[in-house]
Amino acid sequence: MDTSFDKVLEQAEKIHFIGIGGSGMCPLAEILLSEGKKIHGSDVDNESDTVNRIRSLGVEVLIGHRPENIGDAELVVYTAAVQKDNPELLAAKERGIPTVERSILLGAVCRRYPRTIAVSGTHGKTTTTSMITTILVNTDLDPSIIIGGKLPLIGSNGRAGKSDLMVCEACEFVDTFLQITPDCAVILNIDADHLEYFGSVENIIKSFNKFSNQTGRRIIVNGDDANSLKAVEGVNAEIVTFGINNDCDFVAKDIRINDEGHWEFNILKQGNEFCSVALRVPGHHNIYNALASAAAADYAGATPEQISYGLDTFAGAKRRYDVHTVTNNITIADDYAHHPTELEAILRACKEQHFDRVWAVFQPFTYTRTKDHMDEFAQVLQIADKVVLTEIMAAREIDDLGVNSEQLRSRIPGAVLLESFEAIADYVIENAQPGDLVLTMGCGDIYKCAKLMTEKIKAKYN
Repeated sequence: MDTSFDKVLEQAEKIHFIGIGGSGMCPLAEILLSEGKKIHGSDVDNESDTVNRIRSLGVEVLIGHRPENIGDAELVVYTAAVQKDNPELLAAKERGIPTVERSILLGAVCRRYPRTIAVSGTHGKTTTTSMITTILVNTDLDPSIIIGGKLPLIGSNGRAGKSDLMVCEACEFVDTFLQITPDCAVILNIDADHLEYFGSVENIIKSFNKFSNQTGRRIIVNGDDANSLKAVEGVNAEIVTFGINNDCDFVAKDIRINDEGHWEFNILKQGNEFCSVALRVPGHHNIYNALASAAAADYAGATPEQISYGLDTFAGAKRRYDVHTVTNNITIADDYAHHPTELEAILRACKEQHFDRVWAVFQPFTYTRTKDHMDEFAQVLQIADKVVLTEIMAAREIDDLGVNSEQLRSRIPGAVLLESFEAIADYVIENAQPGDLVLTMGCGDIYKCAKLMTEKIKAKYN
């Protein structure tokens, strides 16, 4: 945790964001703008929702990265994705302008809010943060929000509130969340991921333990997850558990699935009736996300009635079972799932609904994750009735492990590997039948394939 930057942020009035359209950058820019800072930025995408959002607030966004873009900035913010030779970053350093990586800025901004609720966990952070947001924006608590995905309810990845309450995602990747010192932390689950950085699950648990020890007052933790419980051993903050287990503080009871394939249940708080919930988003895993959200919103000051209403009306976040179209009774949807546990959760959720067949169109992300979880990916993808694979999206890596999508395809009976989104879209639209669900999955750019299929199926049947 680096607190030396806090004074720099306090003094800087003119701030430039490199990559201001990033999902983690736009809400930070919006919050600082609301404090009276003068904000401008640059991005590579002229048409993204986040760029349009920040421009609508009067912020100048220049497309492309050039030294002159930083203008008269007194502070330059950049994301971890920005290369060291970025011309704007180099220009700032040559001129002696302070520069800061986004995660350090996030920590500093959160420290301005005495009641920061930080949502952590290997899976479910964006959905849970979005659930909490949906609850709280319907109250007079007026929180500031930072979400890792767009929430249609607020039309953005975040909002600037006027209270001392902040709700944000706290991502464990490369220990980013250790920059945050929240008043309240949520730990949804701890699973084997980002092993190229952590090396082992034990090291991930140690990192979550550090995060827990930085939490000031309360930790809301999954009482049914052994790794999460291990991570909070010996911490000083108050521990509040959630789960389906009777020993938890917030418990889901009378769990049932309705005719639409969605879950309904009652929540008990410390053994007493608290509220009832009828989810609109599919998947058994969302029972846990809803319980964590209820516990966090309760801590923030929301009433049981407000919590019930918020969870009942929550319709999902962008790229979390995001339905693009239902055309000719063929549903095309997109999901951010990129880890075997996430794939299994969303595919089982889809199978619980009333589709004739479920198509999994999966884009593996990074060579290391694909290598580490090859057999698990092959196993869980077989939950689907039809499987289509793309080549591995390298992202931050180079191909030096000898791993490829053909190795995954060969482990899945009947799976198809195609080289381009165009080829995938043509293949799926040719072979999908009424009653099918086609679900694109991955944390890369596979959502573009869902958009392409949507365009093609509408052109075919409309």
